Amino acid sequence: MNQVRNAECGVRNRDARVARRASLHCNSAFRIPYSAPWWLALLTFVATAEPMRAQQWPVHSMDRPRPHVVDPGPERSPLPPPSDAIVLFDGKNLAEWQSEDGTPAKWVVRDGYVEVKPLAGAIETKRAFGDVQLHLEWAAPVPATGEGQDRGNSGVFLMTHYEVQVLDSYHSDTYADGQAAAVYGQTPPLANACRPPGQWQTYDIIFHRPRFTADGAVRDSARVTVLHNGVLVQDNTTITGWTVHGQRAHYATHPDRLPLLLQDHGHPVRYRDIWIRELKEHE
Repeated sequence: MNQVRNAECGVRNRDARVARRASLHCNSAFRIPYSAPWWLALLTFVATAEPMRAQQWPVHSMDRPRPHVVDPGPERSPLPPPSDAIVLFDGKNLAEWQSEDGTPAKWVVRDGYVEVKPLAGAIETKRAFGDVQLHLEWAAPVPATGEGQDRGNSGVFLMTHYEVQVLDSYHSDTYADGQAAAVYGQTPPLANACRPPGQWQTYDIIFHRPRFTADGAVRDSARVTVLHNGVLVQDNTTITGWTVHGQRAHYATHPDRLPLLLQDHGHPVRYRDIWIRELKEHE
């Protein structure tokens, strides 16, 4: 049984057949014979460097360096979506959304935004997606209360399993792999581009799903690029597995298309202007 970060709050147990783990030891990541050509050593280093970025620190380590702070500039009004985008929330209703159990979504829609109704549960799209470009805007509650993970916490779960963290990280400290725009529990953002609570923030996300072989092994890991308020914070980052809390992530097989999910973590985070574009998948 895997402890999987709960889309509502905390962790939950799910039955999952776990894909093979590739063990990685930072103290002996690879050995190259002295007789090997120099380019073989270089290729080996390049192949191992990206996974090591996410794996070299203990999960949720408070010793892990925090990203530097970037002022992204003032909040901006939403722009019209591209002509081929699927509008998931236009400020009027939750027709494209439902609760995880298939019942109508219970979050509150008003004044052009939707607000998490604490303890009502996560909401997910009625449609399923694979490779996508996603745009959404969010705002942390005001007045700001709590500290660390107990401060304006929610999350964007791509394919219901891979979380880009939503958190009020403006002048608020937490572990690096759990702050706003982190691939939760795996990779911190390249910068902290948070605006103050109450101001609207944007996520622009490019996501490529994982590919599995017929026997369930991971052929290609998922990858994600994220711009937070226009600032590049995840640059084609390798996702090392399902989002889990307090332990190393690993993959389990799943369908090629799954819903997008927004997390209820008990805080009245607001969302608006949500649209998505399906990307042509290249095998």
